[in-house]
Amino acid sequence: MVILITMITLKNVVLRRSAKVLLDSASVTINPGEKVGLVGRNGAGKSTLFALLNGTLHEDGGDFYVPPQWRLAQVAQDMPETAQSATDFVIEGDTTLLAAQQEVAAAEASDDGERMANAYMALYDAGSGDAQARAQALILGLGFKTTELDNPVNSFSGGWRMRLQLARALMCPSDLMLLDEPTNHLDLDALVWLEAWLKRYMGTLLVISHDREFLDAITDVTVHIEAAKLNRYGGNYTKFEDMRAEKMELQQASFAKQQDKIAHLQKFINRFKAQASKAKQAQSRVKALDRMEKIAPLLAEAEFTFEFKEPANLPNPMLSMSDATFGYPPPEDAPAGAGPTVIVQKVNKSVLAGQRIGILGANGQGKSTLVKTVARALKPIQGEILEGKGLNIGYFAQQELDVLHPADTPLEHMIGLVKETTAAGRLAGQGTREQDLRSFLGTFNFSGDMVKQAVGSMSGGEKARLVLCMIVWQRPNLLLLDEPTNHLDLATREALAMALNEFEGTVMLVSHDRALLRSVCDEFWMVSRGGVEPFDGDLDDYQRYLLEESKRLREALKAAPAPKAEATAPAPAPAPASADQRKQDAQRRQEQAERLRPLRKQIDKLDRSMAALTEEKAVLEQRLSQPLAPAEMAEAGRRLKQVGEQLAAQEEEWLGLSEQLETS
Repeated sequence: MVILITMITLKNVVLRRSAKVLLDSASVTINPGEKVGLVGRNGAGKSTLFALLNGTLHEDGGDFYVPPQWRLAQVAQDMPETAQSATDFVIEGDTTLLAAQQEVAAAEASDDGERMANAYMALYDAGSGDAQARAQALILGLGFKTTELDNPVNSFSGGWRMRLQLARALMCPSDLMLLDEPTNHLDLDALVWLEAWLKRYMGTLLVISHDREFLDAITDVTVHIEAAKLNRYGGNYTKFEDMRAEKMELQQASFAKQQDKIAHLQKFINRFKAQASKAKQAQSRVKALDRMEKIAPLLAEAEFTFEFKEPANLPNPMLSMSDATFGYPPPEDAPAGAGPTVIVQKVNKSVLAGQRIGILGANGQGKSTLVKTVARALKPIQGEILEGKGLNIGYFAQQELDVLHPADTPLEHMIGLVKETTAAGRLAGQGTREQDLRSFLGTFNFSGDMVKQAVGSMSGGEKARLVLCMIVWQRPNLLLLDEPTNHLDLATREALAMALNEFEGTVMLVSHDRALLRSVCDEFWMVSRGGVEPFDGDLDDYQRYLLEESKRLREALKAAPAPKAEATAPAPAPAPASADQRKQDAQRRQEQAERLRPLRKQIDKLDRSMAALTEEKAVLEQRLSQPLAPAEMAEAGRRLKQVGEQLAAQEEEWLGLSEQLETS
């Protein structure tokens, strides 16, 4: 009898990249249906492990296994160059549907009736009937407008094309999904939608992300790459941090205890190794010392930290916007007489000293336009922005290369900054000599040859750190941060949050990192429908608002356009109902209640069943987080997948019945 293993296993795996050993005798098991967060420092080997899982790399040693029957989905990293419509491009991500369409074409060409019948049946089973609706729901969920569904892929910018690649991966039927930093090109509304989608995903998910709230929301297992080993923790990122802190404390205590024992043994050896009468005992102590398993001293990882210097002055208000309209001037090749593109208008707001403002809004509403205009990168189209005396802005652009020069080095950027601030008569934040600048760059982990490395060859995280370095040096009193965490790892995000909390100036922040928004901002502005208004609520309220908006968009897409009504005279007011009419209405309501009673009973039955399944799912997940025998683990994993499938099916049935009840 052949037994199929339905889990991913790595046993004593060795994995190298060039001369560097990324995994050394690493072992871990990932069960079907688990949602796993893969974490570790930059360069630890997270993306390389993905390359092993998707087959582009092979292990250098040990045993590695992925069930061969599992279908894989992942986001293609290439930038698509095609004139296909966005909808057609995403539909092609459904590989099962694509294969069925190709088989239909081949069957029709063969003139084989039986083959054609089977091909059409397979096409139907692959979901050809609703493929367009499924694809468009994904596209809209990731922030595109309904008017863009048929736009060619190559008409979108790079970030939007990567969103289409993500939609294409989600469209693909899969048992295993690999997502490497899926939130990098998303804003908060698309991120909230993606979280909700991934929570419903029934396959096995491995995700690399530096967004702790995203990991907390969707993962139930964390695998940490550290010292070339894979360490599995049951639970999401926050639980992993707690468990790891506890492990570090225990390991540090064990290390201290072992050091005492080693010192005692070494003292005995040193004292008696020269005495013949004690030679044998001394030799046994030497062997004991050699045999002793060395517990590594668990020194806390050297976290990256920095601080914003106290501003030289704090004008109040920092700035005032009066009837301001923001947008973009007409392009140079626009026809004569073409007007500017207006994004946000009639803004009347003041920014006060010490305010910490989070800027919210769906994609495309004008968050970045607002920040760019305040940062002086754009001019107001109408109205004015009055700046307080001594206003000193530190601007972190969403695209780092908007403020960096690819051919220049970090040192050249700092020298240029000195010249710029000197010419503008602004107070320098730090020393201005070359050695001072080198030392300052060193505090942001730019040391040695890195200070003379071209910025264009650096990683996204290194570019982001350089922008932060330049901002801190300028000693600003107003920070304008547009998606500052896109390329920052978790340690640097934590450092940024700490620095912002200690900053005495004013902060205006656009970010999809909810942990950063929660820890830094105490009020929110909403950019929506061409205006800017205070948002009366917290991030949880905003998340609910976004989910409701997403639902509304999906329903609008499904709904058929209503026919235009002919113009008619106003209808006369209805006459008051007679006693007989009221009696007939009551009787109809009673009949309707009787007719709907079986439907309500079905819904109640499903409610009870879903509650029981949800409870069983929680028990199974808890069980799988504990050490189990392989057979027990496989059985629990299989049952967890069955429970998940049953729960999803019943939720779908419940939604259908509820909709039927509402429309009856």
